[in-house]
Amino acid sequence: MTRLPYHVMGYSPWPALVGANSLCLTLGLVAWFHTTNPYPMFISLLAVSLSTAQWWRDVVREATFLGCHTSVVAKGLRWGMVFFIASEVSFFISIFWAFFHSSLAPTPEIGCSWPPPGITPLDPFAVPLLNTAVLLASGVTVTWAHHSLMEGDRKNAIMSLGMTVFLGVYFSTLQAHEYQEAPFTIADSIYGTTFFVATGFHGLHVLIGSIFLGVCFFRLLAYQFSPGHHIGFETAAWYWHFVDVVWLFLYISIYWWGS
Repeated sequence: MTRLPYHVMGYSPWPALVGANSLCLTLGLVAWFHTTNPYPMFISLLAVSLSTAQWWRDVVREATFLGCHTSVVAKGLRWGMVFFIASEVSFFISIFWAFFHSSLAPTPEIGCSWPPPGITPLDPFAVPLLNTAVLLASGVTVTWAHHSLMEGDRKNAIMSLGMTVFLGVYFSTLQAHEYQEAPFTIADSIYGTTFFVATGFHGLHVLIGSIFLGVCFFRLLAYQFSPGHHIGFETAAWYWHFVDVVWLFLYISIYWWGS
């Protein structure tokens, strides 16, 4: 029997379950905003996490133990990640569009000024600058991990990838503290809305990227990556660099110029 170079996937319930649970998560988040009841959101988040973990388990099994990720399949996966990142770029462009539309020509409803009267913006040279340094450092460490993996330097790859995950978690911790100390909320005019939507969605991407790299870290410990076969880590590194670039635009436009 001739083995085909591409991967014909079998039936899987996980895409449908992840989609349905994601819809429930969105509805739970809306319900939390309107009723202050967080339990539907947390239950849906748990369901999304469990179904996603099962889906990733199957993908890891196909890549590591079944040998399904041939060079042809790996090329398709890379292109899939490229198109996914392109869609994320379009998503953040729409957010920046809303911010600049409101800030470059402030309307009389917000006092014809930016920031609007009564809004005290965050100091861009305090926690935001520290977060910038943290993310830039994480970009260096994930590149270090990638090159170490390609050169077969397992020790440095594990150490640098672990540092990257730590820096990602540290960034999220600093951002959570920043949100707690912020002198305005998402309901404080268009400034608060654009600020929290932009930084909040970026923070969500940092969390997802940290989980992505965390899974790669444990796979690296389990000897599931080799210098010539590490498509999972490669796409995770691309995603992390995308998150870094978006943060630079956020810091320059919203934190620094917008303040």
